[in-house]
Amino acid sequence: MCGIVGYIGPKEKKEILLDGLQELEYRGYDSAGIAIIEGKKLHNFKAIGKLKNLREKTKNYTSEGFGISIGHTRWATHGKPTELNAHPHLGAYSYVVHNGIIENYQELKEELQAEGVNFLSQTDTETIVHLFEKYHNRSNDAFPAFKETIERLEGAYGILLITEAAPDMIFFAKNGSPMLIGFDNEDVYFASSDTPLIGKAKEVYYLEDGEYGYVKDGQVHLFNKNEEIGFTKQTLTADKALAQKDGYRFFMEKEIYEQSRVMGETMMGRVLDDGIALDELDKDFFEDINAIKICACGTSYHSALTSAYLFERIAKIRCDIEIASEFRYKEPLLTGDTLFITISQSGETADTLEALKMAKRAGLKSLSICNVDNSSIVRESDAAILTRAGIEKGVASTKAFATQTMVLWMLALYVGQERNSISSDILRQEIDAMLHTPKALIVTDKLHAKLHRLSKRYLHGHGFFFIGRDIFFPLALEGALKLKEISYLHAEGYPAGEMKHGPIALADSELFTIALMPKTMHYDKIKSNVEELSARDATICAISPEPFDLADDFVQTQYSSHPMVEFFEMMVVTQLLALEISIRLGNDVDMPRNLAKSVTVE
Repeated sequence: MCGIVGYIGPKEKKEILLDGLQELEYRGYDSAGIAIIEGKKLHNFKAIGKLKNLREKTKNYTSEGFGISIGHTRWATHGKPTELNAHPHLGAYSYVVHNGIIENYQELKEELQAEGVNFLSQTDTETIVHLFEKYHNRSNDAFPAFKETIERLEGAYGILLITEAAPDMIFFAKNGSPMLIGFDNEDVYFASSDTPLIGKAKEVYYLEDGEYGYVKDGQVHLFNKNEEIGFTKQTLTADKALAQKDGYRFFMEKEIYEQSRVMGETMMGRVLDDGIALDELDKDFFEDINAIKICACGTSYHSALTSAYLFERIAKIRCDIEIASEFRYKEPLLTGDTLFITISQSGETADTLEALKMAKRAGLKSLSICNVDNSSIVRESDAAILTRAGIEKGVASTKAFATQTMVLWMLALYVGQERNSISSDILRQEIDAMLHTPKALIVTDKLHAKLHRLSKRYLHGHGFFFIGRDIFFPLALEGALKLKEISYLHAEGYPAGEMKHGPIALADSELFTIALMPKTMHYDKIKSNVEELSARDATICAISPEPFDLADDFVQTQYSSHPMVEFFEMMVVTQLLALEISIRLGNDVDMPRNLAKSVTVE
């Protein structure tokens, strides 16, 4: 999501930072900022919105001579996109930029506030700079203070810090969030991705987790634990498009792999040990609410269908799901005790926005689940929960679906928690399952290689059935949608129990059935449904933790402790299968024909 750049040397620093941030625009952002120290003079500029706003703010400023500099593009996670929440974050005499999640920031913040530190932003990042200055004020030695700061941090981070106390040094650290160092003679650059460095640095070093250090006099001093270590530089690629994709063939492939990481960001600060915290909602938000109606389109509609099972099963509240384009014309009955939820990746989906306006005119309380703050749907809603997925460039949605479904699962638990309709034991079990979800989303080399091999079987034939029961029925719909979007092959999602009510007439060896067979939910029932299809010569690809003898192809999943964990693991399998089939067919995976990322017309 967010992007980092840095430079130490004699060149004009403002343009190096702004050009580098521009190369990171593809990652998505809602604010940007830079900080430069020349001599002992510090300059800082921030702006919300597009980078052109920051360029306008800095048009009368030019840096001269040797200096240190850092820059950042931010996608809001903690706090709204405001200048105060934008990076770099300021202490009394230091600046920091940061990507990732400081999981213990609340504990650190409370500790610092108790010592009289005043926080300006709502971010987790600001704790870093105040913690550094706390330790520096004790020792008056910048690098030991930085090291002590890093040792206190829990979570994922890529950090650059500069301070007036050491105006010839940049401090850096990496743990779970990408960071690389670029070299061009005495000039040293930093970035969170290759692209800002192409054309500037000749060689790079990709930091490993746990590494940290500082740059001074053109020399990088790299540490791991308490020891200074050596490192080997490598030649920097000259292909910007490939660099943006981090070496993946397509953005969609990259986004599938990102799901494990962004799921952690979606849950950050919301999934606690003993409950769900949604600071976006007032304590009395669900007062007098006795039903939920969710309106969405496409992939978002499938996440909504999944949530209907969760709201009714966990929170014990009625939940109806509507396709936004149909809802507007059915003259729906809307009552004041209904919460109206809209779901949209972009927040600009025309049908969903019009349905929201219709519900607002009827006096319903509204909530949006969206990936883009300040979008039309977010602004129109009474409250919003951001999915924190970062920008999604592939037209066929992957990580947006995953994060939407997670937010809805969290919301179902939150409603049950607020209405006292869920026991503390069940709540703990659900939270434990949530915390296992990022691991279930990891794409292993073994899994991807297997799906690559399997994909060659599925290039022809007269169609696909994706089948599942319960929450796996909406996942079947989503799996079929992914395949048809990018492969142009006909695919349908079906409730497994409905096959015998007509669709099984299509079964033969050229009908491919993708069977979602979770161990934790109705396994024997769906096994029987798949056996009926196999008896009629349908080609079966079973996705399950339990081996299935009648399967022509079998993809074994690892997790079977909770249906939602199985759901997310199987989701990844269906996404990768669609991707590999499409690639074999020679299609443009990221830009499938006839489709647009944001549907802003009816």
